[in-house]
Amino acid sequence: MTEKQEKILHAALELFAREGFTATSTSKVAKHAGVSEGLIFRHFVNKEGLLKAILDEGERRFKALFVDIVMESDPKEVIRKTIEMTSQIDKADYNFWKLQYKLKWELEVSSDKKMEPLRMALTNAFSKLNYESPQLEAELILLYIDGLGSALLKGSTIHPDEMNQFILKKYNI
Repeated sequence: MTEKQEKILHAALELFAREGFTATSTSKVAKHAGVSEGLIFRHFVNKEGLLKAILDEGERRFKALFVDIVMESDPKEVIRKTIEMTSQIDKADYNFWKLQYKLKWELEVSSDKKMEPLRMALTNAFSKLNYESPQLEAELILLYIDGLGSALLKGSTIHPDEMNQFILKKYNI
């Protein structure tokens, strides 16, 4: 990817996260990136092409977050790593993750498919630990990390490490 393509994607990501996809025009992205609007069309075809490039990057980042968890064989470690996952996100990447959350609502983009490997790993972990309802426990943890992630990205004063320790203690991990 060229430097200009990266500038365009970075500008689009920032504007989509702050103002929303539908409210952001390609001319606004071009101005923010310091390039011509024609260059956006040449590289990404249209605004939807920009969004697709960002979503593809999201898919890659989701997989990178999950790979260590999904490959883990110790069920308690699967649960611990999942609970602590939101703490691993660099604040410099918050705009990227804000956009992922915003898209879930604005464009009704579902993250269920992206979460499936993690859901399966958690369900398997809770099964190995003989929990009565492994699927529900997995869903509860996924809802927890989704809620905590959302709170952090919105600038909540919640203390994620304190919350994570509370949940880990609750599961005896």
